[in-house]
Amino acid sequence: MPQPRAAVILAAGLGTRMKSDLPKCAHAVAGRPMVQWAIDLARKSGADRIVTVHGRKSPQIAALGEAVGTETALQDPPLGTGHAVRAAEGALKGFDGDVIVLYGDTPLITPETVSRVFDALQGGASVAVLGFEPEDAAAYGRLIENAAGELERIVEFKDANAEERAVRLCNSGVMAGNAKLMFELLSEVTNDNANKEYYLTDVVGLARGRGLKAVAVRGDEAEVLGVNSRADLAEAEAAWQARKRAEVMKDGATLIAPDTVWFSHDTHIGRDVMIEPNVFFGPGVTVEDNAIIHGFSHLEGCIVRNGAHVGPFVRLRPAADIGPKAKVGNFVEVKKSTLGEGAKASHLSYIGDAEVGANANIGAGTITCNYDGFGKNKTVIGEGAFIGSNSSLVAPVTIGAGAYTGSGSVVTEDVPADALALARAKQANKEGWASRFRAAMTKRKGEG
Repeated sequence: MPQPRAAVILAAGLGTRMKSDLPKCAHAVAGRPMVQWAIDLARKSGADRIVTVHGRKSPQIAALGEAVGTETALQDPPLGTGHAVRAAEGALKGFDGDVIVLYGDTPLITPETVSRVFDALQGGASVAVLGFEPEDAAAYGRLIENAAGELERIVEFKDANAEERAVRLCNSGVMAGNAKLMFELLSEVTNDNANKEYYLTDVVGLARGRGLKAVAVRGDEAEVLGVNSRADLAEAEAAWQARKRAEVMKDGATLIAPDTVWFSHDTHIGRDVMIEPNVFFGPGVTVEDNAIIHGFSHLEGCIVRNGAHVGPFVRLRPAADIGPKAKVGNFVEVKKSTLGEGAKASHLSYIGDAEVGANANIGAGTITCNYDGFGKNKTVIGEGAFIGSNSSLVAPVTIGAGAYTGSGSVVTEDVPADALALARAKQANKEGWASRFRAAMTKRKGEG
């Protein structure tokens, strides 16, 4: 029977090569901090208990772990990977099952790969290590197997001889085993090495010394990319985006220029959606079936419902809800507002803290004046209302169903249903003024 599963997320490093005041594992890929990618991976892989290991100088990591419901453990001072795992021992006291060690700077590993590592334990191994065969093995630690295909030891590159360096199977750092056994073996690890650190890799040799079976599970090099610099972060982002674009198209959406579309970790795209070039999806976006997102649009924290059209050059901010078959056209910004079915804001408008009824039309240049310097106020536009171009709707205000506002109006009072609101200065025409003005100015210019 499968054993209960736990995970230890190692995220105590500051990442000095990132050149950042933010701890390395707090940097984001696809809008989610990398440490939370590891936590999500652990959950999707069946881990019921998760411990996030952080350092004294990285309280943000502890906060990110706690924010998504993990236990946390402090590694202080940092004395190597084995020491980091041992820091989680107290948090897992009494746990009887298998534990896997994951890393907060490795955001691309899939649950399927982690499941294969756990499966190796179910197949009789006491310790399982995730390995990979890169194009360039470089300075990775090597996984040395015996003739029977079992893992004998892990050798760091600097300690490897020529024969060992010729081995292509490299260590990803991910390791799993029975929790009780893992902590027993870790208690035997010494720091008798040049760096005076306690290495997790020594667990394999100690297990073999007890006559226990260790195995290497093959993984994909692209999954085990570790982020140590800004360049690595960009590479991880690019790899994740490529994976997400392929998934979205496989699920039935069209991306005209896939490489120009950027998704977030929680973007949901329905079937028969059309996404034009140069579109950015921030966190919290859902696009339902049959919608069209035109080019150069920026969406965040919003929902675009079935058959709606958005863009080009649209910004949808958090809590924007664009109803079925509604249209938000070029250079329109929508924030914390609902547009009903078939409503239109075709161009050059700001709609904030508003409720727009079905089939209402928002003319060009319209703004909802929602902020009075102290608080946000609501604008309600009824079904079928027609808002004339260049109208300013000073909230709180309600425009009744079927009502009109004259172009250029500044509306400060409620408008009844089916009424016409005119709120602008009376026009006065002064005959001949323009010709007299031009003559006077031409004479003045000549005299000057």
